[in-house]
Amino acid sequence: MDERLIASEDREQQAAVSRLLLYYLNAPLTEGCRLSGVLPTPGAVRIAVHAGDGEDSATFLYEIPHDAVAPYYIPGILRTVLAGTQIYSSGDISEAMGMTVVRLRPEEITPDPEPERGQALTVLRALSDPDDEESPFLLGFLLLGGNLLRLYVPHPDRPGVIGADIRLDRSLTALIASLPALVEEEQYQAASDDPHCDILVNLTDW
Repeated sequence: MDERLIASEDREQQAAVSRLLLYYLNAPLTEGCRLSGVLPTPGAVRIAVHAGDGEDSATFLYEIPHDAVAPYYIPGILRTVLAGTQIYSSGDISEAMGMTVVRLRPEEITPDPEPERGQALTVLRALSDPDDEESPFLLGFLLLGGNLLRLYVPHPDRPGVIGADIRLDRSLTALIASLPALVEEEQYQAASDDPHCDILVNLTDW
């Protein structure tokens, strides 16, 4: 099959993986391993990873089938693969563009947990949707350490800024969806000692 022919149902997944991995252009996937590219191929995505430095360096293409795993888990799968010794069958190894292609089987790999900054990035991406530039929800953020993240959001019915503290080691999908309503609930609100917001909302137990 011509590798330039990507089925329409694969394009959304391919684009999602590309957006997700942009962050890793500025940060190593693991020590000594950096993202070099995200390449489309029929039914899968190929992630180019440059390993090592100097004459001993090489770039590998790790191929992950689109129907095997959600994009969110791909960074963790790559960290697991790159951090340990893996054994591949000859049928999982091929060549493309002078690089070794390694076909991964995600169902056999336990993804390495997302580090704190990666978890924070997931939240911030979800809340900084550019669709509503005139009324943005996310105004700023601060990593507090210990898996705590403070989000700065506008007060919903008057001038001012609310600081909302969340934990990054909790299930975040439901919290992100509920956040606009939660910051309005008085039971979570307290006076702020942070000069960047007039109200603090504690959602660390939510």
